[in-house]
Amino acid sequence: MSSTSIDDLLSVEEDRRVQPERREHGRLRTVAGVLGVTTVASVVVVAVLRAVGLRVSLLVLVAAVLTLLVVRRIVAALTPPPKSTHHGPRPRGGEEDGMYNWDARDALRTAINGWELPLDWSRTRPERFTSVIVPRLAELADERLRLKHGLTRELDPVRARALLGEPLWTFLDTPPRRTTSPRDLAAIVAELEKI
Repeated sequence: MSSTSIDDLLSVEEDRRVQPERREHGRLRTVAGVLGVTTVASVVVVAVLRAVGLRVSLLVLVAAVLTLLVVRRIVAALTPPPKSTHHGPRPRGGEEDGMYNWDARDALRTAINGWELPLDWSRTRPERFTSVIVPRLAELADERLRLKHGLTRELDPVRARALLGEPLWTFLDTPPRRTTSPRDLAAIVAELEKI
């Protein structure tokens, strides 16, 4: 039995591959960039103010420039990704059509992408549904049972069966031989959400 948690299912694969040295190098580059922009902006503002005949404390000016840069970064980080108008199937090989903003870490989109390809495969290869999708649904059921009731199907099958209900228990215990219809799958997911 796999011990994958819901957080593992929703995590981004790229996040796992990032090397610590690269993060540190990226942070140093970011700090150096901010300091460079702050210096240049401060020099330009001081020159303009002195040309006009105004004097401002250098400390206040640098603090103002840094504040503007920080606010700009925060606003950029909180900006939602643009709405995609692409409704077709995902391109093969993991390549996107450029419509999705990969810089934004949208957990819902990540979760959808994690299920979209296996569900698409299961339409043409029914054995993939039983070998890939059903175990994922079983992991989600066990995780929800563990979080909400402190048990799993393996630890307390009688109580788990009562909590899951007969249709969901049967689906997870004896998976269908063919791909489940979208309506039946939606009913299964609805039962999972009730746990």
